[in-house]
Amino acid sequence: PSSICFFHDLDIPQAGLRTTQSLCLLNSNSFTVIRDDAFAGLFHLEYLFIEGNKIETISRNAFRGLRDLTHLSLANNHLKALPRDVFSDLDSLIELDLRGNKFECDCKAKWLFLWLKMTNSTVSDVLCIGPAEYQDKKLNDVTSFDYECTTTDFVVHQILPYQSVSVDTFNSKNDVFVAIAQPSMENCMVLEWDHIEMNFRSYDNITGQSIVGCKAVLVGDQVFVVVAQLFGGSHIYKFDESWTKFVKFQDIEVSRISKPNDIELFEIDSEMFFVIADSSKAGLSTVYKWNNKGFYSYQSLHEWFRDTDAEFLDIDGKSYLILSSRSQVPIILQWNKASKKFVPHSEIPNMEDVLAVKSFRIQDDLYITLTRFIGDSRVMKWNSKQFVEIQALPSRGAMTLQPFSFKNNYYLALGSDYTFSQIYQWDGEKKIFRLFKEIYVQAPRSFTAVSTDRRDFFFASSFKGNTQIFEHIIIDLSL
Repeated sequence: PSSICFFHDLDIPQAGLRTTQSLCLLNSNSFTVIRDDAFAGLFHLEYLFIEGNKIETISRNAFRGLRDLTHLSLANNHLKALPRDVFSDLDSLIELDLRGNKFECDCKAKWLFLWLKMTNSTVSDVLCIGPAEYQDKKLNDVTSFDYECTTTDFVVHQILPYQSVSVDTFNSKNDVFVAIAQPSMENCMVLEWDHIEMNFRSYDNITGQSIVGCKAVLVGDQVFVVVAQLFGGSHIYKFDESWTKFVKFQDIEVSRISKPNDIELFEIDSEMFFVIADSSKAGLSTVYKWNNKGFYSYQSLHEWFRDTDAEFLDIDGKSYLILSSRSQVPIILQWNKASKKFVPHSEIPNMEDVLAVKSFRIQDDLYITLTRFIGDSRVMKWNSKQFVEIQALPSRGAMTLQPFSFKNNYYLALGSDYTFSQIYQWDGEKKIFRLFKEIYVQAPRSFTAVSTDRRDFFFASSFKGNTQIFEHIIIDLSL
């Protein structure tokens, strides 16, 4: 083993110069780590040889301050990776020797790959030990890292100190708003994205009785909110520019809507509709239509079925509604262009007691999710004739299975009363969803994606705890 450093002052009287030449040999020792600022104070070190050791880890700032270093050798160690920008302080580097190390040529080596392309220093060949397709090849021969060098995560951005059961989002005049149903506080809270503070702030508050749903309806430049209530009837509010708040616009017939469970907005032939799914035996799931003056009941869909959810679909240019129910399998209704009404089309067999149905698309393929409190929830795909199951998800205690996507990342959020809520991510290769992350939300009732200022969020409503806002972030694995 040898460790020796030489520091020699050289005088050149003719030129009036005094220089320091220095050399450090730290060869054939048992070093395993080089920590931050390991060479602090050696500002004029020019030659540093750390060869034939057992070094596995080098800290990012290990060579900080060595601006005069011209030759660095880390040959014949046990290095498999180097931290990003570990050579950033080496302004004078002429030669770097990394022979005798075999690197994992994965995302962590991406920065080194790019640095090798740009540096003016002479660098020995960097050989790969993995992944398997690059074993014993040079790092310079790696074709691309981009497709595999990022991942995503969900982090808490903001906590709203109140319970909620549903969240809806809408845009108006270049601003982003969120309407939150709060039955225990008897409010429909409207929030606005604050571009300065970068969070969601209170904008307006619609009061009512046992509010279970707030759904925004935009007609031209008019903004309405349908407020579904368990007691006192349901109502529609309109935003009044002069008062800068929502004011009551009209009532919804109590005789038809008894126990609203979902509000679904849709458009057919440039005409605006919404449907309220009613979950009581006495109620009627009803379609409402805009007639330039207000919303009026347009079609009662069926009786006695305790509908839990309604989902509008466009399949090959044709309009459909799927109604899920506690008392029968989901039924599919098709829009009849002649009568301009929904008529029975088909059903989704063997799927009794479905709490919610949601649709989403991945590229050109259409999918639906069916949420079940008891038994497995389902992901199904349209095969040009019917929906067929592609995946079952264990979901005991689940009240919602919500699909959403950000930047070509597709997710499902499964909210359960009995355990952690689970976020699944779409595996484009296997064509199924894989468990991605677990989050804790007390009695979750809805998950809603909201995007603003190039940032992506999703709201997790809670029937028993705080409403949470998570931010979807992109993580660069090469860092």
